[in-house]
Amino acid sequence: MGQAMTPRFESGDRVRVRDEEKPGHVRTPDYVRGKPGEVHTLLGEYRNPEDLAYGGDGLPKKPLYKVGFVQADLWQDYDGPPVDKLYIDIYEHWLEPEEESA
Repeated sequence: MGQAMTPRFESGDRVRVRDEEKPGHVRTPDYVRGKPGEVHTLLGEYRNPEDLAYGGDGLPKKPLYKVGFVQADLWQDYDGPPVDKLYIDIYEHWLEPEEESA
């Protein structure tokens, strides 16, 4: 079996979702790609569903994070309270430190 990865991010880390177009099954919604967020918590390490969807073994396991996004950063015309957040589970290979992408 494949080795699990050491998580790269911790709660409170500022991240940005990679702005990549990948064909096929991915678990990262288009509307968060390229957007900044903050790691809320590490949910654990799991087999990669992008690999599993095509008959792979999903190994090595990848860290999965709950990431919070300010709604106004996601939706151009968002007129709700500025503290409103949306939380999405995102695998580590889709994330980079926010300062790397600036």
